[in-house]
Amino acid sequence: MQNDEIKQMLADLIWLDALIATELIQVTENTSAILRKSPPPEICLRDHDALRATALGIAEKYRTGTALGRHLGKHQ
Repeated sequence: MQNDEIKQMLADLIWLDALIATELIQVTENTSAILRKSPPPEICLRDHDALRATALGIAEKYRTGTALGRHLGKHQ
């Protein structure tokens, strides 16, 4: 495997990990809301937004122009 191939593979994996992280945050919020029968605490929502922004920043560092940012904006 050539250096460029390895770099591309690592960039793909970093992006995919960021995608998984953001979706896992959303699953956690949804599960919490279902179990509580109310939205998660406001502090959790703020922290989750910050974590999503960090993951998105990492993902966009290695792959720009994907639908991830647009998708995250639609999460509730």
